[in-house]
Amino acid sequence: MTLSVADCAGGAQFAVKAVPGSSRDRIQGILGDALKVAVAAPPERGKANFAICALLAQALGVPVRNVTVIAGGTSPRKLVRALGITAAEVRQRLTE
Repeated sequence: MTLSVADCAGGAQFAVKAVPGSSRDRIQGILGDALKVAVAAPPERGKANFAICALLAQALGVPVRNVTVIAGGTSPRKLVRALGITAAEVRQRLTE
């Protein structure tokens, strides 16, 4: 399976399958064309979305402010944008 990442204005965007309320924060791997991300934060008032962005920012080596959920805020399947990084760099850093 391959993570589908697309270049966009100033960065890259990709799909995430969110698993909130997990025992710990971790990137679990590729699920279909999306990145499966588990976070301990509950799915209420954006807590899980923020935890996902923080975890991805750390993994990508970019500031937390550069990673945002741009679609699917209340859905398990989300579209995430990371600014300041290319699609090729995202694929490399998330699949190592």
